[in-house]
Amino acid sequence: MKSFDFAKMAPYTGRPGFAGRFIHTEGATVAHWEIRKGTPLADHSHPHEQVTVLLSGKLELHCGGESRTLSPGQGIVFAGGEPHGGTALEDCLVMDVFCPPREDFKKL
Repeated sequence: MKSFDFAKMAPYTGRPGFAGRFIHTEGATVAHWEIRKGTPLADHSHPHEQVTVLLSGKLELHCGGESRTLSPGQGIVFAGGEPHGGTALEDCLVMDVFCPPREDFKKL
């Protein structure tokens, strides 16, 4: 068993409006994001399946011509390779789980 404390991790702040903290396992990457109100999430895709859960705030996400506005406790699953993006409508806390692990995030 390995424990962790996001509050004690130094945040990755290389994207304007984002502060991210990451946990990597053999099978997944867990990302904890603080996203400032008004910050765009540029359209992108990656080969990883992604589960996004909004912990606080209001977050609009879009994919394939559809748009959803999430409230705390709600989430979305994106298939690997599925283009998606969005906007933080309020200051947000977001938890993302990626499978397989995000090797690119291990370098942040």
